[in-house]
Amino acid sequence: MSTTDTLDPPVPPGEARVSLTLTTWALFTGLAALLTGVGLYATLSGVRAELERFGTVYIGVIGAVYYGGFILGSRVALHVVGTVGHIRVFSALCSLMSAVTLVSGLIVHPLSWIVLRFLSGACLAGVYVVAESWLNQLASNANRGRLLSFYGMLTTMSYGLGQLLFGLIDPRALTGFALATIGVSVAVAPVALSAVANPPPIRQPEPISIRQLMDEAATGVVAAILVGVTIGAFISFLPIYATRSGMSFVAVGAFVAMPPLGSLILHMPVAVLSDRGDRRIVGAASATIAAAASGVLWMVGPSSPIGFLAAAVIGGTMYPLYSIAGAYTNDKLSPERLTAAASQLVVLYGVGSFIGPLIAAVVIRTAGDAGFPWTVLVMHALIAVFLMVRVVQYPPAERAVPSRDIALDSRVLQIPATVAGMGRRLRPRAPRRR
Repeated sequence: MSTTDTLDPPVPPGEARVSLTLTTWALFTGLAALLTGVGLYATLSGVRAELERFGTVYIGVIGAVYYGGFILGSRVALHVVGTVGHIRVFSALCSLMSAVTLVSGLIVHPLSWIVLRFLSGACLAGVYVVAESWLNQLASNANRGRLLSFYGMLTTMSYGLGQLLFGLIDPRALTGFALATIGVSVAVAPVALSAVANPPPIRQPEPISIRQLMDEAATGVVAAILVGVTIGAFISFLPIYATRSGMSFVAVGAFVAMPPLGSLILHMPVAVLSDRGDRRIVGAASATIAAAASGVLWMVGPSSPIGFLAAAVIGGTMYPLYSIAGAYTNDKLSPERLTAAASQLVVLYGVGSFIGPLIAAVVIRTAGDAGFPWTVLVMHALIAVFLMVRVVQYPPAERAVPSRDIALDSRVLQIPATVAGMGRRLRPRAPRRR
């Protein structure tokens, strides 16, 4: 018997597309429902905390502990998925997230919200571990980029829809929390009931320590931390900044939806540019544009049309920065270590995101509301300066993996990909350089 006789016959492209659709529709439908609820809950939490006069420091702590929970969830979830499976973990986390969302509306107190936001961060990080490990193992090298791009667009739009729904409810009432709870609860149904949604088993990656990662890809590591600081501060205080400006609830909902919208429009063009040139230069340029837009936001305020446009530009140029950091890191590593490296980058991003809201809280309490755009401006300037210094110090890495294959961190929650490194195909690389 010839070698070719032992191989499975090739699957026609049309049948492959149908098969992939059948095995992912339940996950995508569940994620859309979940993130619509999460987008509403996140915006509602920020505005309600301001209306309840929690204070800038408490709001900063609440924003920080969300990312503390995110760190824990991203570390634990992949192990649990390997033990009990994708669908059970997805269902359990959505159920817990649903309870957390509703209790947040029933017990409105800064201390209880610190605990609840920590739990919500852990649950949401776990959901993304499930989703991204599921998708990356179903995808092939031929369709992974398109699949993750669709995933990014779907989650970004769903999260933005939840933010827009905020303008239709009274943030002082339980109704908004109840609606968010419904969205999170409904997410379980398609995933749990679909007969064809059979995710593959988890493959254990080769480990890599943070110290090893720093030795081999210092630029990506430091950039991931700085991006985490920036995004953590931006997301935590954007609704508060808009609310304190005196905008209506409808306008606040529309304003906080601008950064995801900007990301939806600009993320892919920025990623394509980073694939065609030095990723560090593209990242520095993107951070510089975000810093300039932050300055515009400081000058005009959030309530003007230019302020809305500035928020969209910040989102469109800020959120791709993590993808660039992840792609540059992947350029330095062997394929069997990409998954572990992605997981470590998530932890580092989470550490930065934990620190960011605390820094922003101190600055805003000291300098007033204008401290928010100034904080975002300075943080982006630091990213740009760091990347340009690295350009001067080291030659660019040999290109290994397109940035579009790094799951789009901007889409939602807004947290980065957790296991997006699975199954990458690399071209031969030159000796490793920083």
